[in-house]
Amino acid sequence: MGVPPYEGWVERQIREATERGEFDDLPGAGRPLRGIESSDPDWWVKGMMAREGLDCSDALPPVLQLRREAAGYPQSLAEERHEADVRELLRDFNRRVLDERRRPTFGPTAPPLAPTVDVEQMVAAWRRLREERAVVPTPVEAPGSPPSPRRWWRRLLGR
Repeated sequence: MGVPPYEGWVERQIREATERGEFDDLPGAGRPLRGIESSDPDWWVKGMMAREGLDCSDALPPVLQLRREAAGYPQSLAEERHEADVRELLRDFNRRVLDERRRPTFGPTAPPLAPTVDVEQMVAAWRRLREERAVVPTPVEAPGSPPSPRRWWRRLLGR
């Protein structure tokens, strides 16, 4: 392989590394580059989010975040212990929806809207969900199963 008449510093470094074999046996050698056929301008963001396992819901517009939150009701409320807390969460959600509706919009098309939730209906659904989860039977040990081994520190302390 001959040296070109004018060779810059970068080209020379690449040529010398190739001659030394530093580019041989690299991972992915001989395989096509991923994403080169796509014309998506956000390919790198989407790739990074997939690679890092990031949740893109925080990047959504507020109205779509509210819609996603409403779609999770009443299951997302199941961990709340008190009805007053559930009511407060739902009132706060409705307040945020109304604040979003009052925000000025621009353009000829109507903006998307997030629905408000009926607090009483959602509290009733929360109650039913809590009752269903409370009735789940606990597994009973089979009569012939061996006793569980004692922990080492219980054996040491004689408990």
